[in-house]
This record gives sequence, C-alpha cells and structure tokens, in this order.
Amino acid sequence: MKYSVMVEYALHSLVYLIDVPPNESIGIKDLSEFQGLSETYLSKVLGKLSKEGIVSSVSGVKGGYRLNKKPQDISFWDVVRAVEGEDPIFQCKNIKANFAYQKTNEQCESCTGQSNCTINSVMLEAEEQMRNYLRSKTIAWLEEELQRTLPRKQLEEAKNFFKKGNK
Repeated sequence: MKYSVMVEYALHSLVYLIDVPPNESIGIKDLSEFQGLSETYLSKVLGKLSKEGIVSSVSGVKGGYRLNKKPQDISFWDVVRAVEGEDPIFQCKNIKANFAYQKTNEQCESCTGQSNCTINSVMLEAEEQMRNYLRSKTIAWLEEELQRTLPRKQLEEAKNFFKKGNK
C-alpha cells in the first residue's frame, strides 16, 4: 500500500497553517519555498484541500492559504481522502468468477458479478480499520506530537520563517 507524496506535503502544509491568525494567510510562495517544492505542485495539493473545505484560499497581494476548520476537526483521513480520493486501495479484479471455492448469491461491494470474494472482504475490512485509525489522528494531535518531540529551536525557526512572509 502506498499513498502519494502529496499526502505528506498536505499534512506538512496544514501544520504550518495552524498558527495563522483568522485574518491572515500564508502565501503559496512561502509554503513552497519552505518545503522545497514548486509553487505549481503545492498549488495542486492545496487545491485538493480547498475543494474539500479543509483550507481556504485568500486572493490578493497578501493572499495565500489558511485553515478552514479547527485543527482538531481535521483528521489524517480527511487529508488522505481529499488528496487520494475514496477508492479502495485493494482493487478486486473479480478473478474469483472462475474459482471453485466461490460463495454464491452474495453481492460484492467493489466487484462486478453476483458473488462475494472472501479475499476482497478481508482487504476491505483491513482498509476500514486503517481509515478508522487515521480518523483518530488529527492535525491538532500532530501539532502536539511535534511540540513534544522536536527541538524547540527547530519549531521556532519554522514559525519565524512564516512570520517574516506575512510582514
């Protein structure tokens, strides 16, 4: 299983937006420079988050992005879903149609055909457990973990980088 690197950039961007006052925003130029990305690429990431209502964009010379929800209301799963979509990771190809041990008269959630594949059921259940775990972790939790685990100097340098961009 693999999520795209867009998920990581989205989560990092959200952490940087936590301390932005309600009347302000962080520009795409600052966010992309800090992460070492092109503005175009990060715009795609933030566009997906904006479409899902996780961030909002502010237009104009002092424009940029800010959180559209409270950090405790943004789960890791919200971010993954915004960036990757909701399709199951395991893509059942219905190869069981020619398999001797198939169940009959049951509808599969992600397959076409009339039978339910036990393999697909297990994979979908595992994915749901993972989604539930990701739902339990929020951006507020991530901020607390970073405050607890990162050196104070590193945290201050990041915050100061974005403060200079808004002056």
